[in-house]
Amino acid sequence: MKTITTPKKDMYAQITEEIIAMLESGKKSNITWVRTGNGLPRNQKTGAAYQGVNVLLLWASAMTHGYSSDCWLTYKQAAEMGGQVRKGEKSVTCVFFKTLERESENEGGSTEKTDCIRVIKPFWLFNLDQIDGIDKPQTTTQLNEFQQIDAAENVLIHSGVVIREQGDKAFYRPSTDEIYLPERNRFASEIEFYSVALHELTHWTGAKHRLARDFASRFGTESYAFEELIAELGSAFLNAELGFAASMLPNHAGYIDSWLKVLKSDKRAIFTAANQASKAHRYIMDLVEGNQSEQKAA
Repeated sequence: MKTITTPKKDMYAQITEEIIAMLESGKKSNITWVRTGNGLPRNQKTGAAYQGVNVLLLWASAMTHGYSSDCWLTYKQAAEMGGQVRKGEKSVTCVFFKTLERESENEGGSTEKTDCIRVIKPFWLFNLDQIDGIDKPQTTTQLNEFQQIDAAENVLIHSGVVIREQGDKAFYRPSTDEIYLPERNRFASEIEFYSVALHELTHWTGAKHRLARDFASRFGTESYAFEELIAELGSAFLNAELGFAASMLPNHAGYIDSWLKVLKSDKRAIFTAANQASKAHRYIMDLVEGNQSEQKAA
């Protein structure tokens, strides 16, 4: 399946530039992927959570402007709900993909369908903080620290992953299909322990018998850095799902420089990374829910 954009505006390049700018700022201070702890950004009217690169774009905008809400609307949706976007407010450009079928003539002159083309299209969102006339949803009762830990522990247990708490490094070992973590009491906080565990759990999903992630042919020597970006995003998405207040991008110039190198050389890389992180996030949560259901039925 081919992917095309309109020649007037290269959405891949535009959005990649926005993410690059955010990562560049991360060299000076930590980036908070998740601001409020209320979950993934979602549409206020439909209740649907945004996915992939749109999550990053909305989080980046919330971080930059200090928005307190994780809910968003298009200008039209705001009007339909009786609201009004305040004059002078700027929207966030997000994207969706549409598949078109292209027809061509065969040798006999008849028309037949030959190809599917993936077209990237923009749409624009405003945060509820930018809109008058619409009440913000009541913040759901936040999980306290014990419940947050319990929710994360539940994911680790019901994913079925083998975790060894030993040594002084965190890593996923493909040869034994196991995750190794330092003992949890060696971390600065419980949330830091679980964020690292979820990062490694995202790596775990990339095994050949799971999601089979392998970008060596595409990114060469930078494929390791690219997989690290997927794992960082996957951990952030999972943290949001579990209600963690914050997931910090590592303030490590080596990581960020490697990611910037990949993104600057391939304008579609951030779309791939965010999409793969969303797949890993969904794979883990589906696995956890399925194993829980089997346990209850037993």
